[in-house]
Amino acid sequence: MRSLYLIVFIVISLVKASKSDDGFCSAPSIVESDEKTKPIYWKATNPTLSPSHLQDLPGFTRSVYKRDHALITPESHVYSPLPDWTNTLGAYLITPATGSHFVMYLAKMKEMSSSGLPPQDIERLIFVVEGAVTLTNTSSSSKKLTVDSYAYLPPNFHHSLDCVESATLVVFERRYEYLGSHTTELIVGSTDKQPLLETPGEVFELRKLLPMSVAYDFNIHTMDFQPGEFLNVKEVHYNQHGLLLLEGQGIYRLGDNWYPVQAGDVIWMAPFVPQWYAALGKTRSRYLLYKDVNRNPL
Repeated sequence: MRSLYLIVFIVISLVKASKSDDGFCSAPSIVESDEKTKPIYWKATNPTLSPSHLQDLPGFTRSVYKRDHALITPESHVYSPLPDWTNTLGAYLITPATGSHFVMYLAKMKEMSSSGLPPQDIERLIFVVEGAVTLTNTSSSSKKLTVDSYAYLPPNFHHSLDCVESATLVVFERRYEYLGSHTTELIVGSTDKQPLLETPGEVFELRKLLPMSVAYDFNIHTMDFQPGEFLNVKEVHYNQHGLLLLEGQGIYRLGDNWYPVQAGDVIWMAPFVPQWYAALGKTRSRYLLYKDVNRNPL
């Protein structure tokens, strides 16, 4: 008799669900409402599948390292004090040890923390993922950088990044490749102030954070995909990439491998590795992408 009652209860529940506007698989509206109140990029530092969710799976990680690419997921990040920074922990995600010519790391700045300077002839770009920092240079002028803001610091440019509360930065550094008399300049900006650029044959939205002039030997792109959108070109090229997925989720093809990815994941792509992305889920995908440019690959 209990079995009969249980069957009737399940049938009634399914009928009610089928009559609802949301259907069987819809998430509660309270969850969607809660996410709308969160700051931008909060998923990058609080991913859906977070390290805490994997505590009961000893030895499990989604991270992968291969000859021509790597997927570095949040449960694999190893933090330690950053050299010459104060009260700051860093996780190096891409370095020349992987075969790259640049470094990419996360810097978690705590209360009353400050940055160090990069080595001689090293250029730096910082992007604020969480919190706020103040950039000060030799002229004593200062600028406050909040989430979605960034700063490009030319090689040998004296500066300091100071944090009163806490902040998370993604940092790109590389040895500047001089080209004749061309020089780069300090740039401070925010993603939303950059114009959308044409992407012939593609559907994603593209912004470039740095000028496209020959003085700059790399650029940082933001690329936005709506759910269901994907790259039309299956790219194979000489450029290297370092990528941080800031929002959303999807599938990334690297070589002959297909990886489910989510906000907070980092990808390294070596030259000529086949690469392709498709956005899944219910929200926009946005990723931050390093790309070397304007230099002869010889």
